[in-house]
Amino acid sequence: MNNTQKKSIISKDGVSYLIPFVLITSCFALWGFANDITNPMVKAFSKIFRMSVTDGALVQVAFYGGYFVMAFPAAMFIRKYSYKAGVLLGLGLYAFGAFLFFPAMQTGSYYPFLIAYFILTCGLSFLETSSNPYILSMGTEETATRRLNLAQSFNPMGSLLGMYVAMNFIQNRLNPMDTVERSKLSVADFETVRDADLNVLIGPYLIIGLIVLCMFLLICFVKMPKNTEQSHEINFFPTLKRIFRIKHYREGGITQFFYVGAQIMCWTFVIQYGTRLFMADGMDEKTAEVLSQEYNIMAMIIFCCSRFICTFILRYLSPGLLLKVLAIVACVFTIGVIGFQNIWGMYCLVGVFACMSLMFPTIYGIALQDLGDDAKFGAAGLIMAILGGSILPPLQASIIDQHTLLGMPAINLSFILPFICFTVIIIYGYRSHNREKYK
Repeated sequence: MNNTQKKSIISKDGVSYLIPFVLITSCFALWGFANDITNPMVKAFSKIFRMSVTDGALVQVAFYGGYFVMAFPAAMFIRKYSYKAGVLLGLGLYAFGAFLFFPAMQTGSYYPFLIAYFILTCGLSFLETSSNPYILSMGTEETATRRLNLAQSFNPMGSLLGMYVAMNFIQNRLNPMDTVERSKLSVADFETVRDADLNVLIGPYLIIGLIVLCMFLLICFVKMPKNTEQSHEINFFPTLKRIFRIKHYREGGITQFFYVGAQIMCWTFVIQYGTRLFMADGMDEKTAEVLSQEYNIMAMIIFCCSRFICTFILRYLSPGLLLKVLAIVACVFTIGVIGFQNIWGMYCLVGVFACMSLMFPTIYGIALQDLGDDAKFGAAGLIMAILGGSILPPLQASIIDQHTLLGMPAINLSFILPFICFTVIIIYGYRSHNREKYK
């Protein structure tokens, strides 16, 4: 019996959690879709509204700001009610935010879209705060990190679909007029082009809103595991004080901030990086953008495959050791992204994606070890660390807007920020590995 339980990572005390695991894992794909249909929108909104890269990056501020604001309210909600209730509320907000894209389009203004993104990601915050520890609870603690990595492996599948939709149903269908040509349009012509582009942009968001609504109904009517803790009391400040005394959790939160920042910077600005590179070779802007998105999709396929491979490797290597090795290799690739001003720089950026594949769930799993009933609040703290995706990309965008720095393309030099982030991850992996050796 014990041997059987060791082989299955989605059962506990003889109870199988296969169906709940599949349903909650589907939510991982849903927020992966939201993340990666959104990253190319920084470039799209910049073009549609004739804005700078820095202004376009406000999409990421609104997107990841929603995660930050709603993380602890989500934790208190699921502590008082249940993981299932948290998932349902998250899906409801996700769908509502997606549907808000229609009235945002009607205004013809940029800022209502930011409000829609913010509400949508308040829902994603509920989803992630609920789903990650929910997955951890669907089996033994010994297999928790592997189980979470398996569930997280389906996140990039949603990401791939988001990228594909962004490229084929948004970027390819926007008016081919480049940024310079748009800047020369009269007010009336600009508004005509803008409104046509916004009409293209909102379609996929309305469709995903309907899909999320269907998932809401499915989970609502399926029997799911209940919370296992004895108490539903919300002892907010005592709990925070208790979990932040735990060194590996505290350091994990800091590391997650830098990891998410690095991930979103690489995922967002791969389009700008490739566009500059391919335009330097004589391509027009739209063709360069689409080709860059194709590289982005290839990178995400590698990211997805790497996550499955690394999940398998975790059977033989400790999480801390693998995290450290991946972060070291990511630093090496990032140096190539900065230094090369040809196609090799793009190849290095694709390589960075492979290294990032395991980092989020591994940092998450290590940080939540031994938290027990405090895992909900611990999860919320780690979701708040997603704020790194709101703060660091605008910093990189402000560097990119300089165009040239120290005699180099500013887009290349801007990747010094992800390099710093990966250095922080190396330190956490090293410290975690040392702790694992003496446990």
